[in-house]
Amino acid sequence: MDAAPRRQGKKSLSERAYNELKRRILDGEIPVGQQYMEQEVAQQLDMSRTPTREALIRLANEGLVEIRPRHGMRIKPVSIDDMREIYDVLTALESSAAGLAAARNLSKEDLSGLQEAVADMDAALAQDDLMAWAKADERFHRLLVELGGNARLQALVNTFIDQAHRVRMLTLKLRPKPSASNKDHRAVVRAIARGDADKARQIHHEHRERSGRMLATLLTDHGLTQI
Repeated sequence: MDAAPRRQGKKSLSERAYNELKRRILDGEIPVGQQYMEQEVAQQLDMSRTPTREALIRLANEGLVEIRPRHGMRIKPVSIDDMREIYDVLTALESSAAGLAAARNLSKEDLSGLQEAVADMDAALAQDDLMAWAKADERFHRLLVELGGNARLQALVNTFIDQAHRVRMLTLKLRPKPSASNKDHRAVVRAIARGDADKARQIHHEHRERSGRMLATLLTDHGLTQI
C-alpha cells in the first residue's frame, strides 16, 4: 500500500474517533470527572489506541477533556466561573462577528439560513419543544459567526460553544421560556440586513451578556457548582 492511502486511512480513523467521542461528551453519555484509561476509551469506540489517542489530544486542545499521564483521561467539569469566562469570550467574539457580517453586504440567500433558524426557534417554542429550540439556537449562533467571514474567529467561537453545550443542555428546563432570545435574534438579523454593523454588534453583545448572567444565576440558585 502506498504511503498516501495509509495516511488517509489513519486520518479517517482518527476523525471518526474524534467525532464519536466528542458526540458522546456533548450528549452527556460519558460521566463528568470519571477517569478512563486510554485502552478503555479505545474499547468503547471499538478502535485501536492510536486514533483514540489522537482524538483525545484534539479534544484536550479544545478544553473538553483532561489527559493525565499514566492516569488516562477525564471529561472536564464546567464550573460557574468557567461559564462566566466562556460567555465573556462568546459575547466579545460573536458580537464582533455580527458586526463583520453586517459590513459584508450579505445577500438574501446568505441571510436565509439565519431567518430559517429563527423561524425554527419560534416553531419549537410554540410546541414547547425546548430541545428543538436549543438546536435551532445553536445553529443560528454558529451560522452567524460563519457569515462574519473570519475563519479564525469562527474556530474559536465554535470551541467555546462546544465547551458550554453540556451546561446549556442540562439547564434547558430550568430557564425561563426563551421568547426574548428569539426576539434578539430577529433584531440582529434585521440589523445585518440593513448593513448596520454597530447596531448588530450592540444587540448581540447585550443578548450574549444577558444569556451569560442568566446561566450563571441558574447554576448558583440550583447549587450546580460543577457540571
